[in-house]
Amino acid sequence: MPEKLVLRFLFFITTNLFAQETVSVSGQLLDAETKETLAFANVAVHSFEDNVLVTGTITDADGRFEIPEIAVGKYELYFSFIGYTGAQQTLIAGGLNSIFDLGKIELAPSAEALEEVEVVGQEATTNSDLNKKSFSLENNIAQSGGSVLDAMKTMPGVAFDQEGKVVLRGSDKVVVLIDGKQSSLTGFGNQKGLANIPASNIEKIEIINNPSSKYDANGFAGIVNIVYKKEKQTGLNGDIGLSFGLGALGKRKADTKTDLGSFSVNPKLIPSINLNFKKDKVNYFLQSEFIVQEALPNNEFTTRNYDDGRNIISQVPENRKQFRSIINGGIDYDPDENNSFTFSALYDREKHIDTAQVAFINLDNDIRNRFYNWQEEEVTRYINGAVNYRHTFEQAGHTLSANAQYTQGLEDETYSLNDSSAVRIGRDKTNIRAIENTTSLSSDYVRPLKNGRIELGAKLRIRRLPVEYTITPGNNSIIYPGLGTFSDWGENLFAGYANYLLEKEKYDIEAGLRAEQTDVFYDLDALNNYYPNNDNYDYFELFPSVRFTYKLNKTNKLSAFYNRRIDRPGEPELRIFPKYDDPELLKVGNPYLRPQFTDAIELAHKYSWGTGTIFSAIYHRMIQDQYMRIFSIDDSNPDYDIVNRIYQNTGSAMNTGLELLFSQDITNTFKVSASFNGYRNSIDAYQGILLFPFERSFSIGKSTDDVWNAKLTSEFVLPWEVSAQLTGVYYSNMNIPQGEQLARSSVDFGLKKTIWIAKGELTLAATDIFNTFGIRQELDGEGFDAFYENYYETQIIRAGFKYRF
Repeated sequence: MPEKLVLRFLFFITTNLFAQETVSVSGQLLDAETKETLAFANVAVHSFEDNVLVTGTITDADGRFEIPEIAVGKYELYFSFIGYTGAQQTLIAGGLNSIFDLGKIELAPSAEALEEVEVVGQEATTNSDLNKKSFSLENNIAQSGGSVLDAMKTMPGVAFDQEGKVVLRGSDKVVVLIDGKQSSLTGFGNQKGLANIPASNIEKIEIINNPSSKYDANGFAGIVNIVYKKEKQTGLNGDIGLSFGLGALGKRKADTKTDLGSFSVNPKLIPSINLNFKKDKVNYFLQSEFIVQEALPNNEFTTRNYDDGRNIISQVPENRKQFRSIINGGIDYDPDENNSFTFSALYDREKHIDTAQVAFINLDNDIRNRFYNWQEEEVTRYINGAVNYRHTFEQAGHTLSANAQYTQGLEDETYSLNDSSAVRIGRDKTNIRAIENTTSLSSDYVRPLKNGRIELGAKLRIRRLPVEYTITPGNNSIIYPGLGTFSDWGENLFAGYANYLLEKEKYDIEAGLRAEQTDVFYDLDALNNYYPNNDNYDYFELFPSVRFTYKLNKTNKLSAFYNRRIDRPGEPELRIFPKYDDPELLKVGNPYLRPQFTDAIELAHKYSWGTGTIFSAIYHRMIQDQYMRIFSIDDSNPDYDIVNRIYQNTGSAMNTGLELLFSQDITNTFKVSASFNGYRNSIDAYQGILLFPFERSFSIGKSTDDVWNAKLTSEFVLPWEVSAQLTGVYYSNMNIPQGEQLARSSVDFGLKKTIWIAKGELTLAATDIFNTFGIRQELDGEGFDAFYENYYETQIIRAGFKYRF
């Protein structure tokens, strides 16, 4: 579609998908001469068009007033008191800032009237500024009993890569927050843990494509904020639930010739309990879930065709037996009307055993050249403790908050490799033990103004991640020697931000600046033969964010954004110790990686009518020093080649795209929603040097591809209090470094029935019914090409029961 037509389409079709319906107004009345407060003065709100009284209030003993829940619109506010000349101000409530403060309003004994003052109020959390999308999980039937990762699969604009990372608008550089904060459960830059957070404990998921400067600067693709449920009713309330499931019901591709093969028809048992008790000034909350299951998180086939004529296939199925427990709880304490504390803690422990038999088969003669019996035993544990303090001033919306948080993530991972083939007979074992400690302190200040608000904040974050590496080599060991036995990585971050919002009748502007000073070190064992030096560096960067919104009319707004953001490599991308789940397709980090920076611009627009809405956006992103895995042959072994998958900075790239979100209520019992995201993905040519396990060059050719994905969700209300949901997802082909990722699709279905006067709930859900969501990639390396397939467990049926009390 030509660019002019696209712009016209955006201009006339879209806006206001998540508009705020009400706002609140506050202020204080004073004597203009004595400056004394005026108690019990009148405040009246009249409609602007016909001057009809809508609502009103009187001031308290300190002359203050607050009028909540005023419908969006244009009003005239009248202030009066016996013996004083009345005053008036114009209020234009558009939906961006839900609470604003008129400040001190003076009434004079004389006849002099105050000049007109315009105030525009809207709620950012409801996306009137077009930068946030909120999705409630209450009616997400098709993923009932699943994880947050399962639930996000149906959300507009969300995709996933081969490692299960969230992809927004073509990039996996996404920051995942829990209740607005980073934690060890979701990782600092690597999204770990999403597949293990139960969706039943979550109230909603927010997707922020253009975050303001009050958010951390990392995550150029956007921010995913997971909001936990918290009951507000007085007394004891909550729910208990039980879910049973079967996964991997069919096999997309036949297993290679081994005795074990890959797990199928995997049983899953998930009990859960959520409790909340509120009395007077204290609220106690607890959410917990336990997972006992067999699973197939990865089932990777790799066919390698070497330039010398060899053709080899291997399969690595992660046949998993897993037990996981997640407990999240805390206390809300409100000592008075202006102060509140929240003490919260999260404990998550998982133990799993992955078992596989990995055969490397020569496709030319169907002979099994090498054969590994492989087992991984891993324990992970995440602990998160936080204290939040919030002070509300007398003016509504005027707040000061502070947060102190400590998180610890433990990873204890042991690989056992038993090779019994013509090449060698030997046993190898490796153990990695990593403990990540993160301490953060932050404060935020919000002050509503007559024409907007101001936000200020500061943050300190200290991270340390020492790793111990133990090797027990066997006969003719396949493990690289000379890696050393430890590494120590750390990062100190100091940040401050200021954000200002100005609102007028026809437009509003939000501008912010975040400053971050970052100090990084990576210390290696002196015995490491591959990287000659420890690494340390520091940098100071500024991250501006700007939004301009033009209000076309009551139901149309057009917003333009600019953002600069950063993505810092985390310890998994830096780790020097290889991951031996596939001994010949070896994943390893790079301690010399550097951050990547992104500049993004966007034009967004919304339109709504009585029974439907459309949101659209045109965006362009410019990425510098992007990093990703590079496939490269290590031919130092005389018996067979090893393909390394090494993280590396790879130059620049660009995304230019169009996103559309649509929803429509067809009838009272049937509604549909759809999304489309199409973009041109451009990767520039680049040449670099790999250092592991020996120095060699690599190159990436320039590539450009037109990529798109689409989702369609239908929701039905059936007789007998039954509701149903059907979701279809399609991802097109996409260019990736060194190749192409092929198209894939999925269909999910769910049923929900309420029982016992809506206190009970029965659910039945099926994901990827036709087993078509596996990832397939065609790769072109130097000296070989490869076809990678990962048919991980997506075909799952779950039945669940929940009882609310």
